[in-house]
Amino acid sequence: MNGQKTAPDGGIQMPDTKLAAEDGGADTTGPPDSAASERRNGRRAEAAEAAVRLACVATSVVAVALMATAEERAEISLYGFRLPVYSKWSFSSSFKYLVGMSAASAVHSLIQLFLCLVKVVKKSSVIPAKNQAWLIFAGDQVFAFAMMSAGSAASGVTNLNRTGIQHTALPDFCKPLHSFCGRVAVSVAFAFFTCFLLATSVVFDVIKLSRY
Repeated sequence: MNGQKTAPDGGIQMPDTKLAAEDGGADTTGPPDSAASERRNGRRAEAAEAAVRLACVATSVVAVALMATAEERAEISLYGFRLPVYSKWSFSSSFKYLVGMSAASAVHSLIQLFLCLVKVVKKSSVIPAKNQAWLIFAGDQVFAFAMMSAGSAASGVTNLNRTGIQHTALPDFCKPLHSFCGRVAVSVAFAFFTCFLLATSVVFDVIKLSRY
């Protein structure tokens, strides 16, 4: 109109729009990506769980090794007579129970450690994640209670060996058999520590189940 030429609308570009386009629209002052933060927290939790599983395997193996090697010969004085005594872990059903449960806990924790490492490496579970979480949750509770009962039974026998039986002439067997009783006591301590680690694993299981 009136002989004046106007630039086409498509050719108009405001300076600030151009700068924004060159800058790629990035906003460096915005909040961190919540998804990335959640993934980092998840990896840290998985690493902590793997460390607990590894510690549980180690304590279970130590409990088995110490108990299975508890054996000693000595002499004891009874009514003025020197009598030979021989003690071995397999003579007590409580000690055998502790060895069996510690070995089973070690296998259980080793399997869970393997599954945890597979999940970390492959970013996926061997079986459906929710089903796996429920299975692990149940298994950890069973073995935690089993280790508590095994440790309690073994500690009762150990205390009996150390204090003797009241109102009888049976002496403190741990005086001549100090090496045997020492190994048994440390094995029981590691059994209780394994129970604590399994209880800690249950806490991780509850956290994972709360996400489903």
